[in-house]
Amino acid sequence: MNSLALPVVHPAFQKLKRAGRFLHFAAGGLILVHALSHLNQPHSSPIYLGCLLFMAVDIFILAIAGKNITADLPLVNLFFRLVEIIFFLGIGFTSWLFGEWLIGAGHIFMCLAYAYLFWCEKKMLNTEYVALHHTGITIPALPESRFFIWSNIDRIEAQYDSITIAASGDKSYHFDLRQNLQFEELDQIHEFCRHYLKQA
Repeated sequence: MNSLALPVVHPAFQKLKRAGRFLHFAAGGLILVHALSHLNQPHSSPIYLGCLLFMAVDIFILAIAGKNITADLPLVNLFFRLVEIIFFLGIGFTSWLFGEWLIGAGHIFMCLAYAYLFWCEKKMLNTEYVALHHTGITIPALPESRFFIWSNIDRIEAQYDSITIAASGDKSYHFDLRQNLQFEELDQIHEFCRHYLKQA
């Protein structure tokens, strides 16, 4: 038996893809608020203010025009996510330098949150797979894929359009398949089950 990799639709990945637009709106809004607060400063720089407004408008256009940017153009999405990380990091450190500890800490927290999102969204550059090996099963997850050895798997239920994996500890993972299984692939899954799980 060879290893078998099945492209699946991961529910958590889909939620993150749908949330991408809202997260860009949130980042654009925070940048716009920062720009407006900078406008009231006595020694505000028009160049810095213009850059902030340009960045906020740019992110808003991205969020409005590219409804499915996370799914359709993941590299563009990652670029803008990186811009957001750099922005929040820069504002956080600048606030700390001027003694605004609370504002600085808030922006550093936002930077870390967007860095985590960047890391998770980077995984979406690759198609999610459930992979059956002789040593166990790899299941896609955020932020890292999970690997279960066969002794930690209770049962596998495979249909032509979905697969459900029940692991020890009452954990169950259900995935819809991106394409229906071929008869040979379904037979191979049953062979894995008979061999490693003694599942008829």
